[in-house]
Amino acid sequence: MLAVTAAHSDVMGVWLAEEPNSYDAQVMRSRVSVERALRAHHQQHAGAAALEEAARQASLMMAHREPRDPVPWICLLALAQIDGRQVRREHREESAEPMLPSGPWGLLHGINQRDPYNREAYHRILQFILARPVPPAASLAAVFDFGRWVASWSPAGSPLLLLPLYALVEQCRQQSLQQRADPLWRRQWAQEPTITHTVKAFHHWFKQPDPAPRSVTDLHHLAYALWAGHRFVEAAEVFKAVGAYASREPWASVHEDPNHPDGGEALLLRARRESLSFAHTHALRAGPAR
Repeated sequence: MLAVTAAHSDVMGVWLAEEPNSYDAQVMRSRVSVERALRAHHQQHAGAAALEEAARQASLMMAHREPRDPVPWICLLALAQIDGRQVRREHREESAEPMLPSGPWGLLHGINQRDPYNREAYHRILQFILARPVPPAASLAAVFDFGRWVASWSPAGSPLLLLPLYALVEQCRQQSLQQRADPLWRRQWAQEPTITHTVKAFHHWFKQPDPAPRSVTDLHHLAYALWAGHRFVEAAEVFKAVGAYASREPWASVHEDPNHPDGGEALLLRARRESLSFAHTHALRAGPAR
């Protein structure tokens, strides 16, 4: 998050001028370089290739300087989505899971050795899969397979249990980009296997005692999945936990009218209101606990 903000300024130049030998400053420079390279690539900027190479070299240097730190490896994994055609050999390694396409699995393995179940790393893999120059249906199928595979072995308390939910939201987002929304799309959240993944994420991630700090976006994905899956009492719990903190996603991608600028906000408020109202009515009908 700091790197995304710093990429818009010269703050890294100032920091490095003050502390040229600081590892923290240098690894943050790698982060900022990656963000600038990704932005240039998405904007099809003429200097994107040079920015990618500079970010890659900075990340490799940091990985060599501190082999135990997963951040330089995450930087290299983030850059993999620029290489959608998998020109680099480390971006086309075979997966241990036969259903998954070739990709930067060695980089992911390197991150797992340093920080097992790193949330960002697995979301970076999702971005890589979607960036491949294959038909959208093939990318979405691979995203679903990846999300379900990871959720099948992720431990309790891990936000990776939500990856199948992210995959389904991505399906809706792709349909919106192609202007072919499916009016029956929301029904999938109340059907198998999606509802099983949602309930599992609720009990084995959200309801875990003494949870680690949780992403607001993860909480909103779970809240939406529970509401769309008609699990209103559980959805109300998540909405209460997230409090006043809003998230653009998944609401911006799943509301009915992609041309409405405030459609995501309206859907968020509706889902929250309906979930809390249903939970309140349910509690009244249940009466006092015995």
